[in-house]
Order: sequence, then C-alpha cells, then structure tokens
Amino acid sequence: MGRNGVTRTALDDEMIENRTFWKALGPGLLFAGAAVGVSHLVQSTRAGASYGFGLLLFVLLANLLKYPAFRFGPQYATATGTSLLEGYRRQGTWALVAYTIVTLGTMFTIQAAVSLVTAALAKVMLGLSWSPIWIAAALMVICGVLIGIGRYHWLDRINKLVVAVLTVSTLIATVMVVPRLDFSRLTFWPSASIFSDRKQLMFVAALVGWMPSAIDIAVWQSLWTLARRRDTSHAPSLAESMLDFHIGYLGTVLLAVCFVTLGAGVFFGSGVSPSNKAAQFAFQVVSLYTQTLGEWSRPVIGVSAFAVMFSTTLTVVDGFPRALTILWARFRSGEEPGGHEAEGTSGQRLFWLSLAVLAVGSTLVLRFFAQSLTRMVDLATVLSFLTAPLLAWLNHRCVTSDEVPLALRPSLALRGLSWTGIVFLGGFAAYYLWITYA
Repeated sequence: MGRNGVTRTALDDEMIENRTFWKALGPGLLFAGAAVGVSHLVQSTRAGASYGFGLLLFVLLANLLKYPAFRFGPQYATATGTSLLEGYRRQGTWALVAYTIVTLGTMFTIQAAVSLVTAALAKVMLGLSWSPIWIAAALMVICGVLIGIGRYHWLDRINKLVVAVLTVSTLIATVMVVPRLDFSRLTFWPSASIFSDRKQLMFVAALVGWMPSAIDIAVWQSLWTLARRRDTSHAPSLAESMLDFHIGYLGTVLLAVCFVTLGAGVFFGSGVSPSNKAAQFAFQVVSLYTQTLGEWSRPVIGVSAFAVMFSTTLTVVDGFPRALTILWARFRSGEEPGGHEAEGTSGQRLFWLSLAVLAVGSTLVLRFFAQSLTRMVDLATVLSFLTAPLLAWLNHRCVTSDEVPLALRPSLALRGLSWTGIVFLGGFAAYYLWITYA
C-alpha cells in the first residue's frame, strides 16, 4: 500500500476510536455528578474553613486509597457484561444481604442530606419562602420525573450539562480566590490533637467517608456502564471504559481541592464559622464569596453551588432505585441477563416503588434533622465511612474472581493498592469506634 493509503488508514482508525470513545463516555461523568456534592460543597468547604489546608492530605489520601474500590465497578461491568450486584451474588447470598443492609441503612440519610443542601441553595438563589423540607421533596419529585420519563438517556445528557457548568464555574471561583490566600497563616498539616479529640476525629471520619463519595457508587457505576452500553448499542473496551472513569474520577479530585481552597480562602480566619442550618449555610456560601470577591461574582458562585448539588440529587435519585431494582431481581431470579430486567415493565414498577419509598423515607428523616445540617451530614458520611471497608473488600473479590478474564483483571500493583485501602479504611474505622465508644 502506498504512503497516502497508510496515512488515510491511520486517520480512519483514529476517527473510529474517537467515535467509539464518545459512545463510552458517560458513566464516569455520572460518577462525578454523584460524588461532587455534599462531600465537596459542604465537607471540603468546612475542612478549608476550619483547618485551612491542614486536612488536604486526608482529602488526597482518601481519593487515592479508595480509587481501586470505585474503579472496580466499571471494570467488572466491562469485563463480564454484568453489574457488581451479580458479582456479589456469585460470592454468596450473604454478600447480597450485606449490601442490602448497607443500602437500607444509609440511603434515606444520604438522600435527605443531599436534597436538603440543594433545597437550601434553591431557596437562597430564588428567594423562595417555602420550607426547605418541601423544596427538597419537590426537587426529589422533579428528579424522579426526569429520570422516570427519560431513564438513562435523559440522566446521561442532563448530567453532562450540569457537570460541565459546575466544573467551569468552580474553577473560575477558585482562580478568583487564590490571590487572596494568606499562606503565612495556612498550614498543610493538622494538629496532633485531631487524632485524639472526638469531635475533630468525627469530622475527619465524615470527610473521608464521602471523599470522593460513598463506595456504594461503585455499584451504581457498574449499572450505569451497562445502561450506557444498551443506550448506545456499543460494548466499550476496557481501555475506553477506564478512560471514561478516569475523566470523572480525576475531575472529582480536582474539584475537591478547589472547594478546600475556596473554604480556606473565604472562611478561614474570617471569624465566621459555617452555619449548622442548611439555609443559613447556603446563604453564607454565596454571600461570603460575594463579599470577598465582589457582587459580580454572585451568579458564578450561586450557579456553581447549585449545579454541584443538583447533579448529586439527580444521580442519587437514580442510583438507589436502580440498585434496589436489580437487587430485588438478584434475590428473585438468581441471575443477571445483562440487567435488562430493570428496563422491563416489572422493572419499571419496582423502580417507581423504590423511588417512592426513598422519597418518603428521606422526607421523614428531614423532619427530624432539618434544623441540624452538620449533624445529618456527619451521620450520613460516618455511616458510609464505617461501611467502606466491607464494600471495598467485596469489590476486590468480584474483580479478582474467576468470572473476570485474566487479561481484564487488575494488575498486581492495583491489587496491592486495593488491599492497602481496605486495611487503611478498616483500621481507621476500628480506631474511630475505639476513640468514640471506649
């Protein structure tokens, strides 16, 4: 073949690879949409506000050590064509039961926390006079209708738009606040008292628990990977799936650093502590940034904060019902033919029923915790922190099992990092329980 022919063939191959990657792109951004929420806007901002850059190391360490557990979700789905829930079933009914207990024990508090923060921001931005509880309930209904009508197709496209908005606006806000950082007062290492003081240790546990998110999302991402596959009729290669995952994951790490920086630049040393009430906290976030950076920055901060939380609310409203629908099918039939039962008539009924239970249960939780934002957020995040070692171990067992082809299993180095994360999370959880209850 002549030189021109070789050149055309190389270009054609590159264009085909680009087209197939765009068909694979989506689940990683859904991960980012679900992860960049309370963990970033609330917890990372609180970390920067209270400790400057003192807890940045914990933020980065949590992202590193939990990386394998999150990666194994899309990796398992790509390698086997089934979700992590099928991987759990193959380990034994006990694994499905354990995941069910974890899900039922955390889903109402998690949904309530993200919905309340989103509602508070909507109340501040739109000047609504409604109770944050009713705004949160309305937001859950809106998200449920969007997902119920459009299913994965709408979820994917809405989330891509929201993630793009929150990324751009957050980066702009961070760039604006960096010149105002007083590095002479900021430290990159926390005081040793943080490891012995119960209140401080609880905050660190809460920060790590949802940094970048709860490990439950690995299951959701395996389901989103299969849904994207059905939506585009394209079975992605492992390389495509991992590139999609890394775009989302590295984006969440970058945005976590941004929110710690925003908290350190605006709150730290200002004499103002983040409020315990959701509406007041949302008002503080928007107002203090505006006071520091100028009134012109209000739309940027407001849009960024709301986009962060709406993306989380939207993906959580989809994630729990989607997982519960497949989970019920696992117990009922004992097999997973690619997850298609979630799209059938019975699957849709189960999805709507799960969504209704989630909305009602979350609203009831809001009735008890609406006046204490930090208490509810800390409860949700600590629960995720304590269950993280178990879920990370289950994910490790799935992706190293016999049903995963040898060539598609994680490398030795990645398996080593996975075990390091499991031991770290387990040891930290045990130390937290000892300090708290001893």
